[in-house]
Amino acid sequence: MTVSPQDLDTLMAARFSCRAFRPDPVPRDTITAIVETARRVPSWCNAQPWQVIVTSGEDTDRFRKALQNEVANGTPAPDLPFPKGYSGVYQARRRECGWALYEAVGVTKGDREGSARQTMRNFALFDAPHCAIITSPVELGEYGAMDSGGFVAAFTLAAQAHGVATVPQAAVASYSPLLHRQFGIPDDRLVLCAISFGYADPDAPENRFRTTRAPVSDIVDWRG
Repeated sequence: MTVSPQDLDTLMAARFSCRAFRPDPVPRDTITAIVETARRVPSWCNAQPWQVIVTSGEDTDRFRKALQNEVANGTPAPDLPFPKGYSGVYQARRRECGWALYEAVGVTKGDREGSARQTMRNFALFDAPHCAIITSPVELGEYGAMDSGGFVAAFTLAAQAHGVATVPQAAVASYSPLLHRQFGIPDDRLVLCAISFGYADPDAPENRFRTTRAPVSDIVDWRG
């Protein structure tokens, strides 16, 4: 083992969901190195179900425009059903995150126009120069999705280690039919999510707040 627990904890604490990017592209060698690291995550029976489509330059801009048009004129149709709801502590955490973002960007309670404007930032990919589309085989179902979630987490951490900011986006996958058409994704693969990435804009207010995490005592049920 060559990485100390302290270094790993520092890396994980540094990672955040970036919601404003600079236009500068990430070098292809850096993106390759990120995927090289992320591909080492464990998977059920070593199936490694994840596949990744990475956009750059004009391809990102074309996708961004197509996605915004789809949102304006289409209907959400995710390949993977969205949660049935959020209740209790999950609802509280979701609201805490949402209000922290709104406060950072100056959206006040009851400002529906401001809320809608911030929501649409998702579909502008937060101006990121790159987007990674994550897919998994339909036949692997929930287990393929679970394994791919590990890949997404590893991708974001590997990116952070290279100084690259990320934001995983389920919202993009809510318009899966567009993604299938836009990128030629076959019907035997599920569109799970997108990861918009690039270099963070440090001056953007939406990049200055951080979400909280539940303490270990709320997570672990010790037995013995």
